[in-house]
This record gives sequence, C-alpha cells and structure tokens, in this order.
Amino acid sequence: MPDWDAADGTATAGAAPSLQADGERLQKVIAAAGVASRRVAENLIVEGRVTVNGEVVDALGRRVDPQTDEIAVDGVPVQIDTSRRYVLLNKPTGIVSSLQDERGRRDLSEFVDRYEERLFNVGRLDTETSGLLVLTNDGDLAHVLAHPSFGVTKTYIAKVRGNVNPATVQRLLDGVELEDGPIAADKVRLLESSRGESLVEITLHSGRNRIVRRMLDEVDHPVLELVRRSFGPLHLGSLPIGKTRELSTVELGKLLRIAREAKGSPQVAEGEESSD
Repeated sequence: MPDWDAADGTATAGAAPSLQADGERLQKVIAAAGVASRRVAENLIVEGRVTVNGEVVDALGRRVDPQTDEIAVDGVPVQIDTSRRYVLLNKPTGIVSSLQDERGRRDLSEFVDRYEERLFNVGRLDTETSGLLVLTNDGDLAHVLAHPSFGVTKTYIAKVRGNVNPATVQRLLDGVELEDGPIAADKVRLLESSRGESLVEITLHSGRNRIVRRMLDEVDHPVLELVRRSFGPLHLGSLPIGKTRELSTVELGKLLRIAREAKGSPQVAEGEESSD
C-alpha cells in the first residue's frame, strides 16, 4: 500500500492506479453527505465499514464518482449526489397535490417555492386528506416509492362515522369488492370507538384512487377525517400541519435501501399511485 499524505489526503508517487482514479476522495464525499466528519469518515473506511458498489473499501486512496457510484456505511446507503433534496411535508387539508392547479386552488407551490431545487411530490393525497407527503427532485426514488408493485406501505388514521366492530376490521383484512376490483388492507387496527364515531388505523400499499375512503365506504363507515401518518420508513411524528423538514441521513438511507433493492425487480401491471 502506498504511503498516505495526511496533509492533502492523496497517495504519494507510486500509488496503485486504482487509488488515483478520477473522481472525489471517498472520505470527502461521505463528509459532504453529512454522515460524519472527514476524520471520522477516514476511520470508517480503515475499519472496513464502507462499501462502494457493494465491495468493502479499506484504503484511503479510493476515489468515487458521486453521480454513479453507490456508497454505504455499515450497510446503510448514502446519498452522495448533493444536488438531490428530500423534504417531508405535513400537508394540510384544502391543498391540492399539484404544483400548479388550473382552477386556482391552493396547491403545493407554496411549499416548494422556498427551495432552490425544483421539487415535485411523490404520489398524491386528495384535497381533504392531510398528512405525510414527500417532496423531492429524485425521479428514480420517487418512482419506487409511488409504484405499488414495490410494496411500499402507507399508514393512515381515519376518523369514521359509526362504531367499528372486530367483524368489520376482519372484513377489511379479508378484502372488499370495489368497482375496480377486490382490495384488502395489509393491517387494520381499531384505536377507538364511541359515541357513533371510530378511529381506525389502516395500512396498505395499493395506489388506487381514494382507496382508503372507498374501502371504508364499502363497509358502511364513511370517512370524516383522514391523515396519512407514515410512508414506508418515514413517519410524520410531531411535525406541525403545514410545515416541512428535510429527511435525516438515517431516513434517507432507509429510502435509498428500498430503491436499490428494487433495481431490476419486475413490476406488476397496476398503475401509478393516485390520490388517497
């Protein structure tokens, strides 16, 4: 292994060609991604905790291409393309899931205009549904998250009319017949039921139009309020309505893992995600 010049982070003369390739130094890229400081990143590399395109790298001279190489630390993917942005929005009711509404209604432009990058929404929530919506400029990741064939689940809390009983919960799990075909929830949990109203937590991965509302209509419990609380590994948490925040490196790593595992996966014929 060639001598390492700690002053400028480059290999001295005689270094192996693989350590002098074009691109940026691996530890610098990891630091720029916000994973760790450059010094800590160097330690991670030496300890063999970093992979590039699936191969462990333990030499500090490695250079990478942020546009094409896939880096992971402790098995968690790292987004090294700093031009990508990922934002979580707690969408209020009354907002159309569009960047420009032709009818002049309030839309997502008021949330994305504050960012330098041109962001778009991943999937849609209907106007009267609030909750978690992802905004990004990463088209590949957006496709994986939105397409139902990849099985990314979404969890909603629905306030419905009527007292839901265990038999109704089981019916939602077994599946109901809608005009566009049968559909079953992945998970259903009755949170509360009293005074003619109930709170139901429902998880599913379907992308059909207004699917949660239509399922609950079919079991005679029309939705009064609907909130999306989670989307894949992302959770709304305590983010106030109408506010945004950028994803943490841990959250982003989980999303990137889903996207990378989806590469080459066959897709079913079901359409892209529509309004929930």
